[in-house]
Amino acid sequence: MKKSIIHSLTENFESYANQTSDGVEFWMARDLQHLLAYTKWDNFFGVISKAKTACELSGEIIEDHFADVGKMVVIGSGAEKEISDIMLTRYACYLIAQNGDSRKETIAFAQRYFAIQTRKAELIEKKILEHERVQAREKLKATEKELSQVIFEQTGGNQNFALIRSKGDTALFGRTTQQMKDLWQIKNKPLADFMPTILLKAKDFATEITIFNAKENNMKTENQISKEHITNNTSVRKTLNPKKI
Repeated sequence: MKKSIIHSLTENFESYANQTSDGVEFWMARDLQHLLAYTKWDNFFGVISKAKTACELSGEIIEDHFADVGKMVVIGSGAEKEISDIMLTRYACYLIAQNGDSRKETIAFAQRYFAIQTRKAELIEKKILEHERVQAREKLKATEKELSQVIFEQTGGNQNFALIRSKGDTALFGRTTQQMKDLWQIKNKPLADFMPTILLKAKDFATEITIFNAKENNMKTENQISKEHITNNTSVRKTLNPKKI
């Protein structure tokens, strides 16, 4: 395929991209029809139907990627008529390209183009999620450091911190810290380094409550703070689905 054609098609695909008010990127099916060189809507709609089936088979919700809408177009004598259209996500465009006639130069290009762009979007999303997890991990680390300080100041020693934290883990996970490490096959590293974001935030929330109540009620013994920490982690566990922990 000539570089000039590739450049032209790339510009066309991106220039027809739209965004919803909350930043979701989409294309209109009627625009994509012409970009992919389908002259008849009925023929192109057949490709869309195949793409919807592929979407469903992939485990996605069709309506999340193919949203039926209507738009007004000008017909003879300046009159307007409403025609059906479809808002398409980038993933929907990718599926349409994959189900199109690959003998068409535009389809062959679109298959590669949207595959690459979809993969880029997946990688960006993965990086964002990993960044969120790292931030949650750092937040938990800071919160546990604060709990350690509270225990030291109010009980007169810090030797109870590991025990209190372990009891909290058992209440949150339904297993001891070591049992969780065995389950996740973790050796010689902190359990929190491998926890998903939701569990990091759950553990952090329970610890924050323990710190607050330990200060508010001036708890002076390991037993008092342990009971408080167990209660808070148990409550958070009930909020989550225990089967997913």
